Amino acid sequence: MANFLKAGCKRLFQMALTLWCVFTISWLLMRHVPGGPFSSEKKLPPAIQRNIEARYHMDEPKIQQYYEQLKSTLRLDLGPSYKLEDFTVNEIIAQGFPVSVSLGVFALVFAIALGTTAGVISATARYTAWDYSFMLAATLGIALPNFVLASLAIILFVFVLDWFPAAGWGSLSQLVLPAVCLGAPYAGYIARLTRTGMLEVLGLDYIRTAYAKGLSSQRVILRHALRGAILPVVSYLGPATANILVGSVVVERVFALPGMGSHFIEAALQRDYTLSMGMILVYTLLLVSMNALVDVSYALIDPRVKPQ
Repeated sequence: MANFLKAGCKRLFQMALTLWCVFTISWLLMRHVPGGPFSSEKKLPPAIQRNIEARYHMDEPKIQQYYEQLKSTLRLDLGPSYKLEDFTVNEIIAQGFPVSVSLGVFALVFAIALGTTAGVISATARYTAWDYSFMLAATLGIALPNFVLASLAIILFVFVLDWFPAAGWGSLSQLVLPAVCLGAPYAGYIARLTRTGMLEVLGLDYIRTAYAKGLSSQRVILRHALRGAILPVVSYLGPATANILVGSVVVERVFALPGMGSHFIEAALQRDYTLSMGMILVYTLLLVSMNALVDVSYALIDPRVKPQ
């Protein structure tokens, strides 16, 4: 228990240091690129420009702006959006976060279900047509970028077959295509990991003993072999979960979903400093949190692994 508490405190310190570094580097990069949130082709009158800068405290020294934004961030107040009037960054994240999480959960469930099933079938039917077919599909899923897969899915399932809507949010049918496109690469990785783990476990003595006792193949595979083969998949799920949430930016944009990814792209294009910073910090927090959770969970599953 003492080792877990020590490892937990160390992880919290590392997470805080990572977030501060990301905040500082992002702030410096955003403030030193040409242009700004209120730059446009039509130049504003000097008086209006001064009023806008005073309202958002952009007329203060840069170091003062940094400390003020850092203090408000520590209070979990990310400030107002520079471009979306009457909305704070906290409100925008609160609206987009459930959409991104829902998409990520569906994509992860699809990836685990399809990847595990394909991996088990490939391992038990080694060097057969099933094995080659599933591994070929897994390789294609990994190799094809999300936006290419999304484009092909829209052409086939929207325009040709007319099974799903092309975009939007609010119904389950509008979530199927983006979830499949987002989860396909992770399903490929999980299938390959499951196949490799199953092949290693199926050759162990306790599996041969289970078969010798007269247990059915289904019982041996699902009750004994899969439990030992799933450990590499468990260790992969932490980074995969974080990457699914972070990597949904392009998919949300293609399918016009009102998640955090769409707001992130708009904030970057329009130089919305506060909104961009809020999105960056949320994605960073998700990434480091899931990596920390998978380390702890792996240590709990396998006692031989000591928490770091």
